[in-house]
Amino acid sequence: MTRAGYLLLGLTAIVGVLAGVIAFALMQFVSAARNLRRGAKEQGGETVFMAAAVEEAVNKLRQQERAMSLRAEASERLSGQIIANLTSGLLVVGEEGRVETLNPAGRRLLGMPDADWTGHYRDVLAGAAPLAGVIEECMTSAHPIVRRAIRVGRGGTTHLGVTVSPMREGHGPVQGAVCLFSDLSAVVELEEQLRLKDSLARLGELTAGLAHEFRNGLATIHGYARLLDPERMPAEFKPYVGGLRAETDSLREVVTNFLNFAKPAQLTLGPVDMRTIAERAAEDVRGEVASRGGAVRAAGAFADVLGDEVLLRQAFSNLCRNALEACAEADRTPRIAIHSSVDAQAGVLRLVVSDNGPGIDPALGDRVFQPFVTGRSRGTGLGLALVQKIIVTHNGRITAGRSEAGGAAFHVALPLAAPGASTAVT
Repeated sequence: MTRAGYLLLGLTAIVGVLAGVIAFALMQFVSAARNLRRGAKEQGGETVFMAAAVEEAVNKLRQQERAMSLRAEASERLSGQIIANLTSGLLVVGEEGRVETLNPAGRRLLGMPDADWTGHYRDVLAGAAPLAGVIEECMTSAHPIVRRAIRVGRGGTTHLGVTVSPMREGHGPVQGAVCLFSDLSAVVELEEQLRLKDSLARLGELTAGLAHEFRNGLATIHGYARLLDPERMPAEFKPYVGGLRAETDSLREVVTNFLNFAKPAQLTLGPVDMRTIAERAAEDVRGEVASRGGAVRAAGAFADVLGDEVLLRQAFSNLCRNALEACAEADRTPRIAIHSSVDAQAGVLRLVVSDNGPGIDPALGDRVFQPFVTGRSRGTGLGLALVQKIIVTHNGRITAGRSEAGGAAFHVALPLAAPGASTAVT
């Protein structure tokens, strides 16, 4: 073989080796490319899976957040409804003594339904200082106050039962207070009525016998006084005989009235038409009122009450008589009115007997119903006491006040008769 042949054979071998190397490298490249594409696909699937999982978790969290928000809103609405519909007053004092909550019932009980109740509790409760005092006592002592009875309103007419608890975290400092209060006026009124009934009963038991003895003695004195003949006496003694007779007559009337007041009331209960009672009471004084140029009238919405017709007529006749005598002593033309209205919600009939006389002496106050307490020069002090006894015996209530004309006004509340009420004796 020639040198050229060897050279050609060598070149061919080199080309073959190079071709093999190139082919192997190409195959390796293709294989790497395939592996790379396969890895890319596999990596892309994991990314999509992870993204889907994260999205699902986020959606669940959003749903839970939405559900929690709805529950919080529902809870807040429920709390608001509970607070708004409480029949008791709720007052919450927060930091720095600011009022955070005062529900509608609380504003009504405190007489401030439309007032601005934001601010410091002392300012908000300026018209109910006793309540502010209880809250301050609780926050200062850091101890709860339970069932404290206080009086608020004009003249202390509203009785409240108050419970106050301090607000704090653990044993930390007091940060506020929660105050619950309710109207005890009806309970206090009932207790007063029961005490009054008991007092009247005891008074009757203690004095009835004594009054009988007085009446018997007066009857004897009166009889002897009648036997005295003024015509057979010296002229200077005649006025004394007349005075003795007049005084014994007056004392007999006082004792008789007191016996009527002191003796236990025997009621024959049944439905009583209060329009008829009012008109008859007005008629009892109409003649005397007219003779003085005045007028008496009965008006308003009437209804039946459960009571004793005879005693109720006596009570309202006494009230009209009292009004007439008050106007007469003050030398005023009498204007007497009996006005009635039905309070179906409270189950009572409300009547007001008013006049244009001088009114009730403020110094007397509620003592005007006590026996032998009177503001008139010729009064015995038993007429209004007997009226109160009759009304209280009927489970009613009577209070004294001032009329629009400046005279006296007696407010009477009597229980309405239930449908089909039957007659009974108590």
